[in-house]
Amino acid sequence: MATIVEELAQFAAEAPKNPLPAEIASESKRILLDSFGCALASLDDENANRGVAYAKMIGGETGPASILGTGTSTTVPAAAFANAELVNALDQDAVLPPGHVSPYVVPGILATAEAGRTSGQALLTAIAVSHEMSFRIGKATDYLRDIKDGIVTIPKVIGYSSTSFGGTAGIGVVKGFDADTMADALGIMGSTVPTNTQRAWMMHAPATTIKYQLAGGLAMATVTAANLAELGHTGDRQMLDDREYGFPRFIGTSRWEPAPITEGLGATWTFAPFQSFKPYPHCRVMHAIFDELISIVDTNDLRPEEIEDITAWGESFVQQPTWVNEDIRNPRDAQFSMTHGLALAAHNIAPGKDWQDPEKILDPSVMSLMERSHFEPHPDHASMLASNPAARKSKVRVIANGQTFEGERNYPKGSPSPEPETYMTDEQLIAKFRHNVEDVISDSAAEEIVEKVFALESVADVSALTGLLRPNA
Repeated sequence: MATIVEELAQFAAEAPKNPLPAEIASESKRILLDSFGCALASLDDENANRGVAYAKMIGGETGPASILGTGTSTTVPAAAFANAELVNALDQDAVLPPGHVSPYVVPGILATAEAGRTSGQALLTAIAVSHEMSFRIGKATDYLRDIKDGIVTIPKVIGYSSTSFGGTAGIGVVKGFDADTMADALGIMGSTVPTNTQRAWMMHAPATTIKYQLAGGLAMATVTAANLAELGHTGDRQMLDDREYGFPRFIGTSRWEPAPITEGLGATWTFAPFQSFKPYPHCRVMHAIFDELISIVDTNDLRPEEIEDITAWGESFVQQPTWVNEDIRNPRDAQFSMTHGLALAAHNIAPGKDWQDPEKILDPSVMSLMERSHFEPHPDHASMLASNPAARKSKVRVIANGQTFEGERNYPKGSPSPEPETYMTDEQLIAKFRHNVEDVISDSAAEEIVEKVFALESVADVSALTGLLRPNA
């Protein structure tokens, strides 16, 4: 009987032989375009640049794979590291349970595809496989929004290391692995997967600037596992079947329900209805609140100095040190502080990379309004989440000029939901991309990238696409 690793390997190895469903192909293209934009938007971020500098240290400045937006080429592992740090730096990358997936899986796949002069079709299939596998394994483990006895309860150990299997499989797709080599790659990944450290990050504020997990480290681990298998190393194929001694034990999950990993695998693609895109470069927990707060400010033409108080009600589990932190030292602190996020959003700065401009983050007006901003758990958050996993029940109250303005949201912009307007359309996603790449590449290059990504099946050589992401292209 095949192990879970072997079934996943068979799925990944067979995927290139069959056309992707239209919805899966479309969502995978959208993920790639968004990842490109997020990477280029991060070029001025000092923490992202630390990742780029480290990549140059380990890979040099000549090689077959691009560090996006820099004009520098390096080795595949180094490019994977740097680009993961760039995509994740501003925290505006796409999200999919178990949380962040794209910054961990896309960079290794992209660097491998560029170095191998791979076709756009292979890249597209690899992105789809990586997200499908990450989503399925994520469903088997503890999740940030698990509900126990009617309460959203954060697990003691949490993180995104399970995405490493998807990233490794995606690289195997690009390289054309057969099922046997693919299984070894996944087994090696299971034995070398980074630890889940997100809960420590939540509890220790001000938080580390490497965030909930080091994106570059995760991405580089996927490249290592895939290449070691290609070189002949064998992997542990029982890793996902062994609850007592395998991956579920040492990754720290208290819940292991592996049935969804392989149920309908290869016949049914499951991730697209759960894929979300972020309009704001800020932790996703606040996005429905930002939607309503900005609407209130816009509709009533409120200026920050007129606002006496902002109170928001939202996700019930975020009363943790990193989210309640008000010691704002840098953009990383600002990405997760709830009250600072309220103050910044009320200044009506255009969503995008400007939200992470250190001058705007530390603007005395923003810091002052932060002191007049408050967050409370919404009493209906857990019950609504139980009814729909996309739900983020939120309420905002603004007191300004002696008047009170209130509004509520059920779902954040960027997520598929029963409310059609929350879906981020292609046009809206393209607008986000164009804003993110302003002042890095030309408008004509941006337009050509959009055209090539949405026609990725027709791209003969991925390097023709990455070449357009060089500065002033």
